[in-house]
Amino acid sequence: MHSARYDGRNGRQERIDFLTSKEKVSSKRKVAILIGVLVALLILAAIAAFLIWRFVFKDADSEATSSKQLSPSTRVFSGHIQFVGVPYDQELENTNGKEFEELAVNLEAILKENYKKDPLLEKYYTKSQITAFSEGMLAFYWTQFDIPVEDLEIVPQFSEMRVLKVLENGIKEQRSLGNHLFVKITDVTASLTDSRMVRNPRDGEDCFYRLEADETEKKFMSPGYPTGYPTKSRCQWQIRAAEDSVILVSFPFFHIEDDCNHDFVSIYDSLSPDDSQAITIKCGQRPPSNPLAVVSSGNIMLINLITDSDIHRAGFQAVYSTKLRSNVRTCGGILSENQGVFTSPLYPSFYPPTVDCNWTIKVPAGNKVRVKFTMFRIKEPRVDTRDCHKDYVEVMDNKYCGEISSLALTSETNTLMVSFHSDESYTDKGFSAEYSAYDPANPCPNKFTCASSICIAKELKCDGWNDCGDMSDEMKCECGKDQFACDNGLCKPKLWVCDRVNDCGDGSDEKSCSCDVGEWRCGNGVCMPQEVVCDKKQDCEDGSDEASCEGEVGQCSDYSFKCGNNQCVNKVNAECDRVSDCSDNSDEANCACGTRPYKLNRIVGGQNAELGEWPWQVSLHFLTNGHVCGASIISNKWILSASHCFVTSSAENLVASNWQTYSGMQDQYKRDGVQLRFVKRIIPHPNYNQMTFDYDIALLELKEPLEFTNTIQPICLPTSSHIFPAGMSCWVTGWGALREGGSKSQLLQKASVKIINDTVCDVVTEGQLTSRMLCSGFLAGGVDACQGDSGGPLVCFEESGKWFQAGIVSWGEGCARRNKPGVYTRVTKLVDWIRKETGI
Repeated sequence: MHSARYDGRNGRQERIDFLTSKEKVSSKRKVAILIGVLVALLILAAIAAFLIWRFVFKDADSEATSSKQLSPSTRVFSGHIQFVGVPYDQELENTNGKEFEELAVNLEAILKENYKKDPLLEKYYTKSQITAFSEGMLAFYWTQFDIPVEDLEIVPQFSEMRVLKVLENGIKEQRSLGNHLFVKITDVTASLTDSRMVRNPRDGEDCFYRLEADETEKKFMSPGYPTGYPTKSRCQWQIRAAEDSVILVSFPFFHIEDDCNHDFVSIYDSLSPDDSQAITIKCGQRPPSNPLAVVSSGNIMLINLITDSDIHRAGFQAVYSTKLRSNVRTCGGILSENQGVFTSPLYPSFYPPTVDCNWTIKVPAGNKVRVKFTMFRIKEPRVDTRDCHKDYVEVMDNKYCGEISSLALTSETNTLMVSFHSDESYTDKGFSAEYSAYDPANPCPNKFTCASSICIAKELKCDGWNDCGDMSDEMKCECGKDQFACDNGLCKPKLWVCDRVNDCGDGSDEKSCSCDVGEWRCGNGVCMPQEVVCDKKQDCEDGSDEASCEGEVGQCSDYSFKCGNNQCVNKVNAECDRVSDCSDNSDEANCACGTRPYKLNRIVGGQNAELGEWPWQVSLHFLTNGHVCGASIISNKWILSASHCFVTSSAENLVASNWQTYSGMQDQYKRDGVQLRFVKRIIPHPNYNQMTFDYDIALLELKEPLEFTNTIQPICLPTSSHIFPAGMSCWVTGWGALREGGSKSQLLQKASVKIINDTVCDVVTEGQLTSRMLCSGFLAGGVDACQGDSGGPLVCFEESGKWFQAGIVSWGEGCARRNKPGVYTRVTKLVDWIRKETGI
């Protein structure tokens, strides 16, 4: 290109020399010559510019366009073809064998021929691949279409229906497959498939495995396990078994990155990644208490591992074996005992695809049948739970699916039919149900009878909670003096009035709480003039008038988030919300907290905590007395508890060596995965008042640091400006007494509570509330923080995906008494002291 410019200059110079060497010309002629020269120069410059564009920028543009065309929009469809006319031969399972090659090539030619009958499919068709054969003369395939960038608008036309229609229209006649074999295709399926899952087993690709399953347990694992799987993994396991068997695969260890768009394991009741045959798609981390375990409907299964993120998790370890198909698919029957339990097949493992079960529950004449589902999880993608048309439980002509927290049903006679159905795609954990006979004349001796005939304690009637599940315990109530009468006839605790939550359902508990025009309603319900908002003064007792004010950086109030560089952010709960608000990123700098590594299913019925559900919970043991108080992990060397656990009439309680801390514990009698640490020193708050429980907070420094694991993690500490609004649902946990005066719990307990506004809390505590305290409301079922829960955390889940500690179990009058809510130490008021003492 440089030489081209040089040649142009030489040409131009030669042309001028030629002109000037001619005879003398007139001035007009000279002007004309000069104009001609300039025009020539401009032409040459244009040519040079064109050459530069042509060879530099145009080539670059072409390269970019070419690059795009090398990565077109790819549409892949997969499924199976079933045909008759060819006897099944075990040699067809050998993808490197001659028999496989010949039959596969002929079937691929038939697929290509069919696609040619559709002008659109023919234009963008790339290739088809037969990947496996199985008994019943099933051939598993995938087909690829590549659409260039300039034609992307036609992508929506590449639908499953279009592809399937073309294939179905082409399978009506017998076909020759060579060697004088004639076949008739009887069935074909096609599903849009993630192109990352297609493999060609004939190419000897890496990370492709063929496994044979039998009754003995065998193992396989993801590449790199347990160090970590590599990025861009495309792994596939084809598992086969004897024709009369089904395949069971369980994952004792399963840890895949949380985002299923990038990293996931997909499992199919097929040898093709056909969505219509998918059993499940999973990512994240599974705790030992909730392992992933699946089963096929037949003797084949396909497992894919796809990883695209730069995060390298440990991966998985899998165990596979077989069972006789007849044993797995046998379910249902006649249940004639007065009580019992029945479950979906293989519960708590995933139930198999394509199974139907029917139970007939028959109890003595004159009685009726009561059924309560203690676990119900039958979820499937894109299924509306109002129209359970795929997997479902059917009782008395009603179908149920999804995840149901409370399902109790009763029969009209002494016989009840329960049916369970699963289709060919997507399975789940299923259900567990208890049934019992009852006398309709006296269904619940000494208890309240719900409309569903479920029995609950009498004291739970008209307490504001839907304990029956059908609201029958809250109907026809006469509200007590400590209750609010809703317009719809329900009774709710007065504690819930004006907490910004529609507890009545008709809004009547909140409608009298609005302020006049021109007034601002504080978080505690008090009305203030609108002018008080964002005037840099705390006019509302809870500071809500200054909590979310917009202003220039540097304009600070007590409710601003203060960045590390002393700038201020006027935003509610700015810390750890995944948005960088501070210029120095300090609002997102210390956010390795408040997460639960394990993915946990919601277990219906009961408040036992699952392993790893509350990984910041600590059990404090005193001498040989066992569990005495709770605490929470705030760093690897510091835990947070209540002063009243240590500042007592006995000086021994303040001796650090008398205490042991247990982290990662769920069961007080089990120590697997639990870390024991001794206490180096105890720091009660210097202003703690034994009479009023004000400043009821203490710090414990550990002698040896904790090692964070799946079941041991720190909780996030809120900043002093963090807002936990009235009505917010939070959780309290501990091993305390299950009832007032009762014994402590062996298993970690959890209960949902609601934050109560300070004005109401001060009234019901008879003026004992200080600014370092907060209240939480009654708990479902009457379970409150109780003796032994002291020092434990009250934690709240934020939209950012983080858990924050709002309170520390401090004091209360009894346990779960009416209008006697639990009182907690307010962490936001004391977090500066925590950080000063610990350096966190």
